Amino acid sequence: MMTTLDNITKPILDVKQLSMAFGGLRALDCVDLDINIQEIVALIGPNGAGKTTFFNCITGIYDPTGGDIILAPPKGNRISRLNGLKPNLVTEKGLARTFQNIRLFPNMTVLENVMIGCHCRMKAGILGAIFKGASTRREEEAVVRKSYGILKQIGLETQINDFAKNLPYGAQRRLEIARAMATEPFLLLLDEPAAGMNPQETAELDELIISIRDKEGISILLIEHDMKLVMSLSDRIFVMDYGKKIAQGTPEQIRNNPAVIKAYLGEEIDA
Repeated sequence: MMTTLDNITKPILDVKQLSMAFGGLRALDCVDLDINIQEIVALIGPNGAGKTTFFNCITGIYDPTGGDIILAPPKGNRISRLNGLKPNLVTEKGLARTFQNIRLFPNMTVLENVMIGCHCRMKAGILGAIFKGASTRREEEAVVRKSYGILKQIGLETQINDFAKNLPYGAQRRLEIARAMATEPFLLLLDEPAAGMNPQETAELDELIISIRDKEGISILLIEHDMKLVMSLSDRIFVMDYGKKIAQGTPEQIRNNPAVIKAYLGEEIDA
């Protein structure tokens, strides 16, 4: 668990009163959430609680109808308001994500899928891509080395030439994380990363997420329904139901929170 002063005083993501309405449906209703440096935070709740809508708002897929999304890099003072930014610009500012439904390029190799993630940090423009000057060739070689290094960390270095569509399901999940890491984020959003995984794959994912935090210094925000994984990984947990935040706290606090138990069981309990 990370307890430095920076973690307490400088959130890298500070979401205030975030709201999202689709016509008469209020999918998010004044949701607050913050993430600190090198922290693993889980966002949980029943199906339809608004969790993926929250992800879509802070990554530029939706333009929220209310609230503020403030991103503050751990190094430097370039604080950004993400409201209204396109997804590619959000990525350039250091926030990357995976999706609930895997979105790889199935007919490209494992290595090529990760190299695509590097493109937002490349300096070569259209002319460089056409004429392939020395600087462009050096940059492309660096991208290959960087992509291989990420795949080695993820555990897919022996499959770099396989097509993404031919990987086992769990490996495809890991490849999507590798591609997100190639964008050089300081905050990584994982949308149900353990969905469809068997117990062995889930245990490996647990180790991988901790490694990304500890070795790369990347903060993690994850949506996940596997409560064993959530409780073992998370520094803090935020709970949503019907578009509202109903609780936040440590895993122990959330485990014993009457409002959380009611949201999941759909019944009143004695407090």
